[in-house]
Amino acid sequence: MRRPSGPVRRRRRVAIDAAMFFVIVLLMVQMWLLTASLESYLAGHAEVALPGVLASLVLFLACAGLYALVIRLDRAPEPEERASQSGPWVIE
Repeated sequence: MRRPSGPVRRRRRVAIDAAMFFVIVLLMVQMWLLTASLESYLAGHAEVALPGVLASLVLFLACAGLYALVIRLDRAPEPEERASQSGPWVIE
């Protein structure tokens, strides 16, 4: 199996690092949301439980989407190198 060239490998690594950064931020927001919702619920405000669960579900789906993006990037076929063309675009 051929390894990706330098620029292709760098682009994939940057995309994966960005996805990981967004997952970390989304998980921090989700933990804050859990803490705020649980504190409000325990204080007697039961109406915040359902919106908290729905927002947490949306954050979970966003993290799952980012995970699917990373898997797709990892399994993407490697482009063939062409000496006659330069740049990221392939013109046929």
